[in-house]
Amino acid sequence: MLDLAAEGRFGDKHALDESEIVTLQAMKTGALIRFACRAGAILGGADAAASASIERYGRTIGQAFQIADDLLDVEGNAEIIGKAGQQRRRRRQGHTGRVLGIAGARARLAALIADADTALAPFGAKADTLRAAARFVAERQF
Repeated sequence: MLDLAAEGRFGDKHALDESEIVTLQAMKTGALIRFACRAGAILGGADAAASASIERYGRTIGQAFQIADDLLDVEGNAEIIGKAGQQRRRRRQGHTGRVLGIAGARARLAALIADADTALAPFGAKADTLRAAARFVAERQF
C-alpha cells in the first residue's frame, strides 16, 4: 500500500525520503527474504547468537535485493529483465536511485553485501552458499 500511495494511487504523489524507502522496502521482498532466513534458523535449531546472525544476514540481503531491483529499473536490459524499467521508474517514488543517486545506490549495495558477509563470519566456510547468494543478489541481471 505504501508503494501505491507513493505512486499517487490514493491522491497526490509523495516522493519518499530515504528512511521511508528503507521502511517500504523492508516490507516487500525484503520481508520474505528475512522470514526465510529466520525460518531456516528456527528449523535448524540455531541458538540465539546464530539466529541473530542469520536474521541480520536476511535483513541485509533483503535491503540489497531491493536496491539491486531499483538499479535494474534504471540500468537493466528490458529484454533480459522482462519489464520496461524506464516506465516503472517513472511511476515509482520509492526508488533508491532517486534519493541516493546511482553511484550512492551502488555504494549502499556494496556495503550491504559486505555486512551480509560479516553477519556470516561466525559460520566460517559452512556459510559459503549464503555468501554466493548475497553476491547473486547484488550482481543479478534480471
